[in-house]
Amino acid sequence: MANYKLRDQFPSTPFEYFVVISILLPISTMTPQTGPVVAIAGATGHLGKHVTNAFLSSAFYDKFSEIILLSRKEPSVLQPSEVRSGVKVTTRAYNEDDLEDALQGVQILVNTIGPEGHGFKTKIAAALPRTGVRVYFPSEFGVDHYGHDFAHLEWYEKKKHLANAQPVVTHLKICRIFCGLFLEDSIGPWFGLDTKSGKYTSVGPPHSPISFTALQDVGKTVASLATLPEAEIPEIVHLAGDTRSIAEVASIMQAAGAGQIDVAEIPYQAYKAQTTSEASWDPAAYLRFLMSDGNINHSLDGLGNDNELVNPGQRLWRWKTLEDLAKETKGRPWKDTVWPPK
Repeated sequence: MANYKLRDQFPSTPFEYFVVISILLPISTMTPQTGPVVAIAGATGHLGKHVTNAFLSSAFYDKFSEIILLSRKEPSVLQPSEVRSGVKVTTRAYNEDDLEDALQGVQILVNTIGPEGHGFKTKIAAALPRTGVRVYFPSEFGVDHYGHDFAHLEWYEKKKHLANAQPVVTHLKICRIFCGLFLEDSIGPWFGLDTKSGKYTSVGPPHSPISFTALQDVGKTVASLATLPEAEIPEIVHLAGDTRSIAEVASIMQAAGAGQIDVAEIPYQAYKAQTTSEASWDPAAYLRFLMSDGNINHSLDGLGNDNELVNPGQRLWRWKTLEDLAKETKGRPWKDTVWPPK
């Protein structure tokens, strides 16, 4: 979301990632792994840091021969390459006008660049045919906007990026991951869920299922998919760490200590008509009516669900749920947020 940032406590620079690696991965004299080389663009961003943490975690790091963190910083300030337990971890500078050079030797590219990077994404699409990248995860990681009946500037740019990449890279597997709403970012007043006032407002009936996925679980999903044989990676993946309605979220937060939460309803059609009357870059208002019309329902009865593909039986990790978030925040996520921002 453009108007708020999760205040998480993860490493935010390439240097900090190397410190984490030094702690988690013991130095070894093993020969390098023979797995694919993966590059992560936007590795220190809001979502990118969670993707990077997942690739560097004990569950996944030894599945790759090299993990490259792409950076626009000058080479002189980058940390040198390291080999830990046979896995080479590198921070590699890139020039937006010569991206194929930065992608030399890369088989898997993960793009977590946010809304500010559409120009960069266009250059990625143009560079891909001149690289050896075989699997590409574009910067989707939200709602599945390909069936919407309205215009939105941000989602239009994502569609354009896919259209640019698909026709020119016939050897490439493009996997779009749709995770619904980021769990940590979504129980807040920008979606009408005002903890501070104890009032939740639903656009339309408050009983429609909505899918939420934690940032860390999105990161683990990308890493898990990257370990699959290329032929087994689907073109579209729908995730749902948890699927609940606004009414259910209110009940969960109340049980965790939020106090009384009143749930009100505003007319769906009037709200949607007003919101879509003029194209916008900010998705928050659009997401509010999508929450009620089933377009963020990533269950088997909704748009589909691929949790078992990426995390069979939750044997790789346990999905974070609304109950987990409620317990962490005592039922009052974003309780101190001033909204609208001053």
